[in-house]
Amino acid sequence: MNFVPRLLGAFAFALVALSSAALQKPDITYPIFQFPADRIPRVDGDAADWAMVPESYVVGRDQLKNFGKQPPAAGDKTLAVRVRVGWVKGLNRLYFLYEAEDDFWDFADPGLRNDTFEIIVDGDASGGLLVDRGHKELWTPEHVGAAAATPDDRISVDAANWAIHGVHAQNYHVFTPAVNKDWALAWGAPTWIKELPWANAAQSFAFKPGEPGKLTLEFWVTPFDYAGPEGPARAVESVLSESKIIGLSWIVIDYDGKTPRGFWTLSPQRTAYGDASELCAFKLMPLEPALQPKLAAQWSWSIVDMDRRLAAFKDESVGRITSWHWDFGDGTTSTEQHPQHAYAKPGSYVVILDLTGPDGTARRSKIWDIQFK
Repeated sequence: MNFVPRLLGAFAFALVALSSAALQKPDITYPIFQFPADRIPRVDGDAADWAMVPESYVVGRDQLKNFGKQPPAAGDKTLAVRVRVGWVKGLNRLYFLYEAEDDFWDFADPGLRNDTFEIIVDGDASGGLLVDRGHKELWTPEHVGAAAATPDDRISVDAANWAIHGVHAQNYHVFTPAVNKDWALAWGAPTWIKELPWANAAQSFAFKPGEPGKLTLEFWVTPFDYAGPEGPARAVESVLSESKIIGLSWIVIDYDGKTPRGFWTLSPQRTAYGDASELCAFKLMPLEPALQPKLAAQWSWSIVDMDRRLAAFKDESVGRITSWHWDFGDGTTSTEQHPQHAYAKPGSYVVILDLTGPDGTARRSKIWDIQFK
């Protein structure tokens, strides 16, 4: 029998299952703006689509802590950063607008040295380390406990990297700007997550290496509860929904030539780059009141029992509602908000929900969605 896959699987589970601390900054929950479905931002390096986002959603440099080793590090007086994060109900995507001004942009090197906006995403806020044992600064008894810090000689660092690094939470080194290189380094085993259809990016700037100027960067990523090195076939996207809390943080890495590197983190913990328990809490917000319709009908349905042709209907309408009227398409109706209905015969049905409220009436029909054999 081959026990290697089972051993690696158990090791990966053990890493994810490490006891996790609460998210950082317990008194702060950062908001993530909800874009209406008909106003999804176009990723083109133009911030115009973000004009609707209130200033209360902006995370500025005042929220960052500089862990540069030799203060005053790069950007101490010259770096200005504004970040906004958005989402769209029904899509498992996080949208980012990164606007930064600096007196010295460092991006001439074709390798890793590059001004960088590094984001760390934990879509289910499960916490835990997302880097392998090669990162000894994190795998210490003080950080993970004596038992977890004790290495298992049967599992190599390389094997651990493939089992855990970037699998349950993701780290993107987004190059600011990216010139003649990929827009980001997806740090870890699942490098495919930075490509379409799981991510996209666009930037706008007019400076050369070593010059001052402003950068506008738009991008979106897909958070994953599981993203393995084998590719997307077994991947599990994080499900984004209203009011959900996710783990998220970022680091602004600022190189200014020979000036000591700036390392500006949103988390108060420098090691948040490799520990999802050290991220900050972000909340997926509902639509802002000014963007919500006064009254709109919407509903979903599910099969409770196919043999009995029993369906459950869920009202998902918005606005002030005083009455509901369901027409199930077979001559029967209901005035419940969330009814169940058993169809006597197989077939495809047109189901209509009519609403009444102080702001008027609304209707939503679905044609042949409800089908029974």
